[in-house]
Amino acid sequence: MDVQQMMVAANKAQCFVSPPLSTLIITINTPSLNPNTPSKTPMRTSLSFLRLFRPLSRPQTVLFRPLIPRYAAPRFSPFFSRHFSVSSAPFSASAVGFVDEKEREEEERWDFSNNETEAKFVFEDNDGVFADNDMKHLVAPEIEVKELDELPEQWRRSKLAWLCKELPAHKAGTLVRILNAQRKWLKQEDATYLAVHCMRIRENETGFRVYKWMMQQHWYRFDFALATKLADYMGKERKFTKCREIFDDIINQGRVPSESTFHILIVAYLSTPVQGCLDEACGIYNRMIQLGGYQPRLSLHNSLFRALLNRPGGSSKYYLKQAEFIFHNLETCGLEIQKEIYTGLIWLHSYQDTVDKERIKLLRKMMRESGMEEGKEVLISILRACSKDGDVEEAERTWIKLLGSNDSIPSQAFVYKMEVYSKVGEITKSLEVFREMKKCLGYTSIASYHKIIEVLCESEQMDLAESFMKELIESGMKPLMPSYIKLTDTYLRLNYHDKLESTFLECLEKCRPNRTIYSIYLSSLVKVGNLGKAEEIFNHMGKNVTIGVNAKSCNTILYGYLSSGDNSKAEKIYDLMCQKKFEIESPLMEKLESVLRSSRKEVKKPVSLKLSKEQREILMGLLLGGLRIDSDEERKNHMIRFEFNPSSIPHSILKRHIHDQYHEWLHPSSKLTAGNGDIPHKFNTISHSYFGFYADQFWPKGQPVIPKLIHRWLSPIVLAYWYMYGGYRTSAGDILLKLKGSSEGVKKVVKALKSKSLNCRVKRKGRVFWIGFLRTDSMWFWKLVEPYVLDDLKAFLKAGSETADDCAVESRDINFDSASDSDEKGSSDYSEDDNP
Repeated sequence: MDVQQMMVAANKAQCFVSPPLSTLIITINTPSLNPNTPSKTPMRTSLSFLRLFRPLSRPQTVLFRPLIPRYAAPRFSPFFSRHFSVSSAPFSASAVGFVDEKEREEEERWDFSNNETEAKFVFEDNDGVFADNDMKHLVAPEIEVKELDELPEQWRRSKLAWLCKELPAHKAGTLVRILNAQRKWLKQEDATYLAVHCMRIRENETGFRVYKWMMQQHWYRFDFALATKLADYMGKERKFTKCREIFDDIINQGRVPSESTFHILIVAYLSTPVQGCLDEACGIYNRMIQLGGYQPRLSLHNSLFRALLNRPGGSSKYYLKQAEFIFHNLETCGLEIQKEIYTGLIWLHSYQDTVDKERIKLLRKMMRESGMEEGKEVLISILRACSKDGDVEEAERTWIKLLGSNDSIPSQAFVYKMEVYSKVGEITKSLEVFREMKKCLGYTSIASYHKIIEVLCESEQMDLAESFMKELIESGMKPLMPSYIKLTDTYLRLNYHDKLESTFLECLEKCRPNRTIYSIYLSSLVKVGNLGKAEEIFNHMGKNVTIGVNAKSCNTILYGYLSSGDNSKAEKIYDLMCQKKFEIESPLMEKLESVLRSSRKEVKKPVSLKLSKEQREILMGLLLGGLRIDSDEERKNHMIRFEFNPSSIPHSILKRHIHDQYHEWLHPSSKLTAGNGDIPHKFNTISHSYFGFYADQFWPKGQPVIPKLIHRWLSPIVLAYWYMYGGYRTSAGDILLKLKGSSEGVKKVVKALKSKSLNCRVKRKGRVFWIGFLRTDSMWFWKLVEPYVLDDLKAFLKAGSETADDCAVESRDINFDSASDSDEKGSSDYSEDDNP
């Protein structure tokens, strides 16, 4: 079809879809930065081109109806308030009270109730109402924009038509360059038309880029209707980062976002299984009520409540205040309170360390007044609450109700009943419940074994405890470590040191090393005066990064040396504790001062916090691997947040080493307490100005950036920790490193690696770059970093070896022979996907 035929077809078609243009300009040649510059790219089909000129006054609304996953909770403990938005919110989002950070970071105890499937709330009603069903009923402001035929200048209509055709076809970098080339004539009204046109043809990503470009121009004036419409479209596509960015722009302009924006942004957060999204949804929900004065719809209340209860691993209990706030809003708005709301709230209360039994009693009364029967979940929650304070009478009444129900009794109910009797010292009844469990269910759960062994150890019935431990080992169930720890701790208390040693050696044969049980054995050796063996165990703990030494183990061995009069070794331990900045117990410090004075050695004064050379290099490697830094609004103090994948074996090993390396910098809530030896998967440092250099280099504006001087810092130890924290080994034995930042920053890293004779290939997938060392290149990389890789990780990370499943899940679909998902040079940060 030649040009003349094309123009005729366009004019005919235009009569049906919009008022006729005074002059219709059709440009065949594409694409270039200037509409008058020819190109060799063939023109699109006439029909797709004619779509550009449909009138804005009569758009066909296509509603996006996303589905909220039933288990939409993130996998991670969201102890931070903002991880995704570009700018910080100027208003407080948590007048109700978010999860207390200290509670959030508190060490996980061996709470066996959380190991059962019942630790996640099970909804009886699987057909709940979801908030996305109400999005079509939300009202948004109308956008006022001129049509093309209303523009007086022919050349302006022509250029706008050309831009409408060109912009959706290009990625972020080229799009910005095209718009920059038209900067001399583009005005607010023109750019608004382009953004609205992109939304009309469902090119919302392009519309967002145009909007961001508009904001950087000197003539930009805030348009509330445009921002609202674009935010809503971004949220409906689950682009929660971009939706939140526009949401913050609206607030920064002194405006209150519309109800539709609040609603859609909350739904977007709830629909995304990304770390921190649940906390973000709670914050937006609270601000919707407190800042906007809106009354959320029933479906939104229910969806958020469900998301709170669907948190994995028993972490839902930290959201009690938020759940109570939702319940309060349902009451005050006169909305229907469903049975699952009552049941879930009772369930949350039962998991608290201090149970508010009066509140549970009131909720049960409200259920009865509403004509609702107490189901199995409520009865189990009552039993759990009774186990906290030993309320035998209420527990027995609840047990009778459970027996009378048609539902089968879950194994966890037996564990709670055992605990109730143990609280009041009725050990015999706890044993009867344990045996009754096998008769009723036909099996005995691992949690019940741990509980009965704990009960017997607390009552010092060690013969029975040992027999149940033997029975547990023969059953083949895992884990065994909690019961081993309970046995050895009781042996230490009772001074059964021979049994403690034999149990410790048996534990090493059947379980992975654990600092807690090593510390118990070390205390036993010091207590009996076997300092030679104690020194051997202490040195082994220090060399093995999966075990490591802490302040408690150092104080234990120091006490042994001071008690035996071995002052020279006591001074060495003192030097070690000063180096690691461990706190010395007060009674030991008094004895130590006299020893140091006699040897004319000055007592070292506490020095200000400062990172060692090794700590600095490790930190840079972790930052390249994805570690994040949070800064306050004035960027004076900065906090490092360490996050490890709980399903990754390498991360489980690495986290203890990192926790020990930066223990003096950790926030008090992130430090281990007495009796807790397990490192959490998330912990953070104190806020300190010392981290300002790293925040400015790697996280200058709340987004990851590759420093300009990165080529100076890529030492072997930096590369090793980058690999251990943010790297993977493929099934073929190749090595991949994950990196976030700009294309220019990645080029600098690649250039620096090549200067070290390390050849690599780069693949971009979403907002993540993957640097791949393939085949023989992976062997060269491994030789460089191997001396600095932790010994226990070498089997998982060695190049050319077979890969463990959990190490390659995230990188299994990276194909370096195909084109990148986003190869365009000069892409801006906001061109990246929200969900990698």
